[in-house]
Amino acid sequence: MGYPVVLLRCPVTFALQPVWMKNVDELLDLLNLESLEENLFRGNSVTVGSKIVFGGQVMAQALVAAMRTVPEDRVLHSLHGYFVLAGDLERPIVFQVEPIRDGGSFTTRRVRAIQKGEVIFVMSASFQKLQDGFDHQIPMPTVSKPQDLVSWQELATQFGGFIPEGLKRFLNMERPIEFRPVELINPAIPVKQEPFRHVWMRSKGAMPDDFRLHQSVLAYASDYNLLTTALQPHAEEASYESVQIASLDHAMWFHRDFRMDQWLLYAIDSPSASHARGFTRGSIFTEEGKLVASVVQEGLLRVRNM
Repeated sequence: MGYPVVLLRCPVTFALQPVWMKNVDELLDLLNLESLEENLFRGNSVTVGSKIVFGGQVMAQALVAAMRTVPEDRVLHSLHGYFVLAGDLERPIVFQVEPIRDGGSFTTRRVRAIQKGEVIFVMSASFQKLQDGFDHQIPMPTVSKPQDLVSWQELATQFGGFIPEGLKRFLNMERPIEFRPVELINPAIPVKQEPFRHVWMRSKGAMPDDFRLHQSVLAYASDYNLLTTALQPHAEEASYESVQIASLDHAMWFHRDFRMDQWLLYAIDSPSASHARGFTRGSIFTEEGKLVASVVQEGLLRVRNM
């Protein structure tokens, strides 16, 4: 199956809207950047419960900005980003795209996300003209199917009386992505866990056939569940409320085609934590077992001064 690539939707009028997103259509609107001039775009923000811009949002928007400058026959195969400063929810974000190279097979772009004259996020992205070659992959882990699991919101409904109020609010938040965890960890009982996690995810609602949109939404969703996996071996020493968590960098590689409105398994592990940083990795599979993307992230894990 090839990669369907069509133009991203036309820009809409820019407006700040710090509200929840209930479905993927609202996320697609958020990613629908306003074109200011050549290689210059502007986007707004919505909250995911934090007082700062969600890292997955600015990364997905930067990716859309890069895609707007790339020929349609080039498909994203990797991105590498650094989160430099916390983003302000109440200010627009300007995305400046720098064309690095347009080669015979590969196209490279660098994107800077800017607020108040300062860079808050920087990303390099590489696109490739599709070519045939060797093909192999690791097998998907054997886990429960998403149809046999419950979502974050269903967990909050079933166990709301037994979990901390802050976590209950987090699980109950409206999101454009549905998450169904395979392993159920009781946050009210801090028990040390191995640093492995498996989560099924898909968009809330059907998506267009534009493969670039599916990649952008997956980039958004990939920023969930990573760093909390690095905390699992330290549950007896620190809770989510007592640790400052922030993404430092994020890299993705896209291997094969997929649809974000169909179930994807996010298989995550954390090989190491040291020097107030946690290192995490993720492999993303279709329900049929096809490996479609790989993710690596390092983030800040710092115990707050109580």
